[in-house]
Amino acid sequence: MWIITEFFIIFYKKEPQITQIFTDCLKCEFLIKSLHYFYPSASRQKRMKGEFKMAKNEKTVTDPHACTLDKIISLCKRRGFVYQASEIYGGQAGAWDYGPLGVDFKRNIQNAWWKEMTQLHDDVVGLDSAIFQHHTTWKASGHVDHFSDPMVDCLECQARHRADKLIEDFVAANPDKNPGKPVDTMTHEEMKAFIDANIDCPTCKSTNRKYTAVREFNLMFKTYQGPIADESHLIYLRPETCQGIFTDFKSIVQSNRMKVPFGVAQVGKSFRNEIIFKNFIFRTCEFEQMEMEYFCKPGTDDEIFESWRKERWEFYKKYGIQEKNLQWHHHDKLAHYAKDAYDIQYNFPIGFEEIEGIHNRTDFDLSNHTRVSGKDMDYMDQDDGNKKFTPYVIETSAGLNRNFLAFLCEAYEEQNVGTDGKEDYRTVLHLHPRLAPITVAVLPLMKKDGLAEKAQEVKAALTEEFVTDYDQSGTVGKRYRRQDEVGTPFCVTVDYDTINEKNDDGTENKNFGTVTVRHRDTMEQERVKISELSGYIHNAINSWTPVKK
Repeated sequence: MWIITEFFIIFYKKEPQITQIFTDCLKCEFLIKSLHYFYPSASRQKRMKGEFKMAKNEKTVTDPHACTLDKIISLCKRRGFVYQASEIYGGQAGAWDYGPLGVDFKRNIQNAWWKEMTQLHDDVVGLDSAIFQHHTTWKASGHVDHFSDPMVDCLECQARHRADKLIEDFVAANPDKNPGKPVDTMTHEEMKAFIDANIDCPTCKSTNRKYTAVREFNLMFKTYQGPIADESHLIYLRPETCQGIFTDFKSIVQSNRMKVPFGVAQVGKSFRNEIIFKNFIFRTCEFEQMEMEYFCKPGTDDEIFESWRKERWEFYKKYGIQEKNLQWHHHDKLAHYAKDAYDIQYNFPIGFEEIEGIHNRTDFDLSNHTRVSGKDMDYMDQDDGNKKFTPYVIETSAGLNRNFLAFLCEAYEEQNVGTDGKEDYRTVLHLHPRLAPITVAVLPLMKKDGLAEKAQEVKAALTEEFVTDYDQSGTVGKRYRRQDEVGTPFCVTVDYDTINEKNDDGTENKNFGTVTVRHRDTMEQERVKISELSGYIHNAINSWTPVKK
C-alpha cells in the first residue's frame, strides 16, 4: 500500500490526468497516516495535509477533465501564476506570491476594473490612501468594536474553527440537518447548541463534540509605531481600504470641485487576521481590494444602489464569466454600517462564494467621523440653496485575489481536440484578451535560415502595443499547447513564406511578408501581412466573444 501512496504523491502535481484518482484516494485515512512514516518532516506533513483538506472540501467531480481547485493550483505553480510564500521554509499560512504571469494577470484585472470605474465614469475619481491610518479611524468606523468573526475551539485537539463556516460546511454536506434559519442570524448560543448536537471536529474527527463557547474574534492586526508600545502609538493594519476615502472626503470635494453624486475608487492591500485559511488564494490574511465609494444625496440611495448592482453584474459578463456561474446573495444579517447588502457569488469548484459586495452604507461612516474627529463632514449643495447634508454612500467592494481565481476557473478547460474518435486533450485558458498575461506569442517555425531573426523583428514591432512572448523551443505544436495553457489569445508564426520572395519553382510567393496568426479559442489560422498585424490583433481583441463551455 505504501508504494501506491508514494506513486500518487510523486505524480500528484506532475500528471493532471490522475488528479481525480488521487483526490478520491485522499479520503482514505491510511494515506494521511502514512505521511508520518514516509515524510517525517513536519513542514512536509503540514503541507500535504493541507492539500488533503483542500481536496476534501471540493465538490464531487465525476468528469476527470472538469476544472478542480487542485488543477488550478497545479497550473498556477507550474506556469508561474502563484507560488506558496516562503515555500523553502515550509510555507507561510494565508500568504501567496504572485509569479511572472500572475502579476501581469492580476494587473490586467485591476486595469479593467479601473477603466470601468474611472475612465468610463466622469463622476468617479481615484485615490491611493495610506495603509497606516490614525488608530482612532478604526474606532470611529466601528471596526474596533464590531469587526470580528465567531470562533469556537475543540477542547480535545485545540483546533480553532470559525463557527459560522463550520455550520455552513456541515449543512452543505448534510442538507437534512439545516438549522432552520440563516447562519448569519444565529446567536452565539444557537451556534454552540447546533455544533454540539451535530458536528464532529473536522481536525481530530472526535465524536465527543467538546467545544468552547462561541466568542467573537477581532480580525484586525495591530502593532505600534515607533519605539514605545503604548496606546498613543497604537496602529492597525487596515482591514479595508475605504476608510481612507471617507477621511479624505472633504479634501477631494474641495481640491477637485466634486459635486454630489460622485465616487472615489481605490485599489490597495488590506489585512485580516483570519481564523482559518483555506481554498488557495480565496481566503488569506493579506489581499487586495478594488473598492469604490459613491456619495449621493439621501433619498436617492436606493435607486443608485440598484444601478450599481446592475453595472457590477455586467462587468463580470463583459470579461467572460457566463451568467449561469453567477448568482446574487442577499444578506439577512447586515453589517453594523449597512442599510442593504448583496454579494455577487461565483460558482467556484468549491461552490458558490463571494467575489464582490455591493452595500448601502448610509451616512454611517461620514457621520461617525464627524462625531469622533469633531470635523464637519457635511456637504453643501450649491445647486440647492446651499443646503447641507451628510451624503449616503453606495459601496462596491471586489476582492482582486478572488477575481483572479474566478477568472482562472471560468477560463480553464481541458478540451478534446482529437480527430477520428481519438482523445487528445489540451489544457487551455479562454481568458479575455485584455486580461490574459500574454497577448501575443511570436514563434519562428525553425531556429535556422533567418527565421529566428525575423521573428525577433516581428516581436519588437509588436512589443510597444502588446505584451509579447518569444518561444523557439520544441515543435510548433508543443509551443501552441504551452501558450494555450497560460491563456495567450494569439500566436504568430514566422515561416519560410514570411521571408522568401520566390517559391521553389521561381514564381512569385504571394505570402511573402505575411505570418500565420493562430487563434487560441478556435485554433483557426490565418495569413496576415506583417504591416497589418497590429491592426488585425486590435480588431480581434475588440471583437472577442466569451467561449461557452
